[in-house]
Amino acid sequence: MKKIFFLLIITFQSTNSQNIVKYDVANFWEAYDRIVTSNDSLDQLSIIQRDFIENGSPGLQAMIDARRYTPEQYLFAIQNYPKFWSSIRRQTQQINSYSDEIEIGINRLKNLYPSLRPAKVYFTIGVFRSNGTTVGNKVLIGSEMALSDSTVVVEEFPETLDYFKDYIATNPNKNLSFLNIHEYIHTQQKTTIGKNLLSQTVIEGVAEFIASLALNIKSPNPQITFGEKNMKQVRKAFSKEMFSPHFNNWLWNDAENTFKMRDLSYYVGYAIAEAFYTSSDDKKEAIKEMIQLDYNDQNKLERFVNESGYFPKLISAYRVTYESNKPKIKSIDQFENGNQNVDSEIDIITVNFSSKMDNRFRGFDYGPLGEQNVLRVHEFLGFSEDQKSLSFRVSLKPNKRYQLILTNSFRDENGIPITPYLIDIKTN
Repeated sequence: MKKIFFLLIITFQSTNSQNIVKYDVANFWEAYDRIVTSNDSLDQLSIIQRDFIENGSPGLQAMIDARRYTPEQYLFAIQNYPKFWSSIRRQTQQINSYSDEIEIGINRLKNLYPSLRPAKVYFTIGVFRSNGTTVGNKVLIGSEMALSDSTVVVEEFPETLDYFKDYIATNPNKNLSFLNIHEYIHTQQKTTIGKNLLSQTVIEGVAEFIASLALNIKSPNPQITFGEKNMKQVRKAFSKEMFSPHFNNWLWNDAENTFKMRDLSYYVGYAIAEAFYTSSDDKKEAIKEMIQLDYNDQNKLERFVNESGYFPKLISAYRVTYESNKPKIKSIDQFENGNQNVDSEIDIITVNFSSKMDNRFRGFDYGPLGEQNVLRVHEFLGFSEDQKSLSFRVSLKPNKRYQLILTNSFRDENGIPITPYLIDIKTN
């Protein structure tokens, strides 16, 4: 028995070393120590580039690409937040203490889903834009966030990093295994990028729920408990926006919203996945179906959500309501759209909407004729006091056709976007 036990230990450790890559963290601190003892900014930049970035793992390169980190951003963070780095260092050097737990979680996930494909977990250091994400078969952990806890010093941080201050209050390093299994599941899905809020919600919710099954614990994320306590209100609000291409009210946001709770889409997706699993006779088949679902095939997605029974009505009924509630462009003050005899002396255009718009968002694009015929917005003058109109300054030439698309970045105060609207005119 002793010999068998010894062999099992060796096998486990070997698997662990293959699945979890940690040397980027050590590289960062070696570079950090050199940087803080140098007074030459060019030398400091060279150190972070040469000793950390260029010497990094494929996972670090993927994280840098995914979050668009630059050497300058790393150097700025090192120079401006010394108390933070001093306080987080000990936690990041305890990665080994988490490795066995993560490996056990991966093995449990494989028991639930035998088709599990290999993936590697990379512990990286970033600049506060991701605690965890995936690229292909790589799980990318932002250790400066994911390994933090309430003891980390954040007094140096500006308001733009308030989301991180809120995040560390939840002691994320206590839930590191859950984060890793959640992200590992993403490496098994067909996509991690949804076409609309509903598809992205199911993508995240499936990972959240199956991670709970694999680890045999309830999701530690506060959105789940909050959502369960406020299910009807959350479900009603979500149903109004589920087909939106914008996620800002529900995903990767802060607590400045109606419910005062960030990332509530995780709860909605979790609840859909849980309802589907609970109602399924074959649990392993249900897990397989959830992971292998084509989330951006609208028909398959709607069938899945309908079968879960989470919403009291069919998804098609919500789509009809969504389309009918979309804000519309009612008129343009200076001319009728499509006019072929527009006064070239016009220098301000005012567009009127059917609903009160969210004045934080706007978007313009070329029309089908491209850049040479674009109606350029020389100055955005802003929304009217009632937020039902917007004005912008233009410069028109005689006898020329102009096009401009108002994109679906324009949305009403409920987060519902317009259908992209083409202004197409010709001047006299």
